[in-house]
Amino acid sequence: MSELVRLSISLERPLYETLEEMVRHSKYENRSEYLRDLIRDKVVADQWENAEEALGVITLIYNHHQRELSEKITNAQHHHHHLVLATTHVHLNSDLCAEMIMAKGKADNIRNLADTLRKQRGVLHLGLTMSSTGENLH
Repeated sequence: MSELVRLSISLERPLYETLEEMVRHSKYENRSEYLRDLIRDKVVADQWENAEEALGVITLIYNHHQRELSEKITNAQHHHHHLVLATTHVHLNSDLCAEMIMAKGKADNIRNLADTLRKQRGVLHLGLTMSSTGENLH
């Protein structure tokens, strides 16, 4: 486990009260845990903004009846094979499918893959969940 360091910060009262309210409404045991996760979220956001090594999950909802769409989705993944770690395909109903693609690589390359998929006719929704490889989060 990492060495813990105590620190003191100064906040304007309204900002302090906002923080206390946020902690109270969260599932966190204490302010320190809450602030640690806020900092980690910022580290991950910065990794994505700076196109560093990252982990992302692309979630697609699409109509599988759309002509050649399944093939285009597969081709895009093959074209970005160096990023794709795993894919899960789920049949939601007789028309709609969901596909989750876990990707690891430079953040801008993961975004490019997501953008390529998003632009395909028949893709109804695409979400990109940004995360970290875990480096620099401890």
